[in-house]
Amino acid sequence: MTDDRFTVFLVDDDAGVLKAVSRVLRGRGYDVRAHTSAREFLAHHDATLPGCAVLDVAMPDLDGLALQQALTAGEAHRPVIFITGKGDVPTSVRAMKAGAVDFLTKPVSDEVLIEAVARAKKQDAEARKSHAELAAIRAKLATLTPREREVLGHVVAGRLNKQIAGDLGTVEKTIKVHRSRMMEKLGVRMVADLVRMAEKAGISR
Repeated sequence: MTDDRFTVFLVDDDAGVLKAVSRVLRGRGYDVRAHTSAREFLAHHDATLPGCAVLDVAMPDLDGLALQQALTAGEAHRPVIFITGKGDVPTSVRAMKAGAVDFLTKPVSDEVLIEAVARAKKQDAEARKSHAELAAIRAKLATLTPREREVLGHVVAGRLNKQIAGDLGTVEKTIKVHRSRMMEKLGVRMVADLVRMAEKAGISR
């Protein structure tokens, strides 16, 4: 993605809060997209854009915690910051345990908000980098033949070529060929690198 602008998605049913927070964030160079309801936000949300969500907790229809759950479901990632006028300890604990970057109480100072968004930006960049690496690994794994994938599992488990040949009912020379082609397709030379790649892809020993 060539555009590295960071978008802050604001969701609050108070138009005054949206206007004030938008002004602060735009003043710091952030792209801001404001929504007055969770459902309106979800209808227009583009998960591919680097950014974070700044959410009110108490909103009609779909509250901030439910929206946070929707944003963190599956592999989609969107760092969340809560701003609320009715914060309580149990709610803040739930939000933080679910991965919220911060839980701020209104009125929040400009600097505290900007610091929270900066942390969210860093978290978003790290998550997107990890996601891109995983996508690249999965693309390489998809090029393997069923037999090469099978050999991969045995190599990651620490099995020797001779042992793998015995397990798969073939000869050691054939396993060496499959192993060589498999590692070439995955772009690795050392078994240690192969193991790290497999672990990232969820292939256990």
